[in-house]
Amino acid sequence: MEKKFTDHRGDPRVVITGMGAITPIGNTAEASWQSLMHGRSGINQVTHFDTSDIPCKIAGEVKNFDPSKYLSRRERRRMDRLSQLVIAAATEAMQDANYEPHPGEDERSGVLIGTAIGGLQHAIESMETYRARGFSKVSPYAIIGALPNMVSHFVSALSKARGPINTISTACATGTQAIGEAFELIRRGRADRMLAGGADSLIHPSTLAGFSAMRGLCISHNDKPETACRPFTLNRDGFIVSEGAGVVVLERMEDAVARGAKIYAEVLGHASSSDGYHIAEPDPDGRGAVRAMKWAIEDSNLDPEQIGYINAHGSSTPFNDRSETVAIKKLFGEYAYDLPISSTKALTGHALGAAGAIEAIFTVQAIDKKVLPPTWHYDVPDPECDLDYIPNQPRKKKVEYAMSNSFGLGGQNACLVLGRPAV
Repeated sequence: MEKKFTDHRGDPRVVITGMGAITPIGNTAEASWQSLMHGRSGINQVTHFDTSDIPCKIAGEVKNFDPSKYLSRRERRRMDRLSQLVIAAATEAMQDANYEPHPGEDERSGVLIGTAIGGLQHAIESMETYRARGFSKVSPYAIIGALPNMVSHFVSALSKARGPINTISTACATGTQAIGEAFELIRRGRADRMLAGGADSLIHPSTLAGFSAMRGLCISHNDKPETACRPFTLNRDGFIVSEGAGVVVLERMEDAVARGAKIYAEVLGHASSSDGYHIAEPDPDGRGAVRAMKWAIEDSNLDPEQIGYINAHGSSTPFNDRSETVAIKKLFGEYAYDLPISSTKALTGHALGAAGAIEAIFTVQAIDKKVLPPTWHYDVPDPECDLDYIPNQPRKKKVEYAMSNSFGLGGQNACLVLGRPAV
């Protein structure tokens, strides 16, 4: 392998050549980006079920999704909604990358898709069917549809990838960590190409009730859902559950160049860490987040001051946004005040296991299009969150290196460093 196609360790350089996303703000990656640029929120009153006895009545639902465009009726019956969403995102990513399975190459192609919980709706509906109508009416796909690893299986079957396969489940850090681990498989020489990302569809009465009982959800803006998610502002009061899927095609730079593929960005480094602090609250001193960001930057062979943009986890909870701000200031020092940061969850809500993958795609688009997405609905600054959160308007800026953060329940932290490709 030529030196220009290897990194500072001599490992293969890895690039992103395809992206697919289905989100509350768009049914493709490009449509989602356009909504992000124009401030079109995907958060609204829940339409899937009655929320009259649940404090939080809003969510980020995917709109106008037609799974029959991608799947037969028989295939749809076997799948939970999150698997249908990931098939849509994977199909787009494969088409975007001009991904064509070839005999003899399938064992060098793999899949690594994550989900925070898996087919929750499928499992609950099966239990309700059993209780209401008895064993004879339970679907033979009840368990299959609920298994978390089905998201990877269905993408593997779609892409004919017969190499490494895995499923990551690390709460809100899932999508970011899935892309990072897929990157690592290519770097180690275990695969030449990977489909990686995350998916979740958890807009269900049990989910909203559970998160409401934890006091984690926004409940003060039920009457103004479009502007309810307010990351880093003084008047934020919780996150908003959403759904979606994001998938990227990763491949060796050498192969991408040889086939003349469009290269959106290079994956330079990743890392994960644990807070070891609390099941739900982040470490208020941000130490776990600092470790993940620091290790990812070191993995990339960069200095902190070379990072030109951070797509923050920015969940709009009082504890998380403050802790992430503390961590950024600890790691970057005075440079933190010159570093543009934004949370795209202001429009998408929090898609849990899909969030990191969707936000990685937004970060790639920011690098590729030379525009940084803003933090929408940023009105009343929080004195404890005093950095540059790119308020309310996109910012034209060419950045060479960017970072995407995901921090989840259980103190799970994950970070990706992405760069403008240099061949």
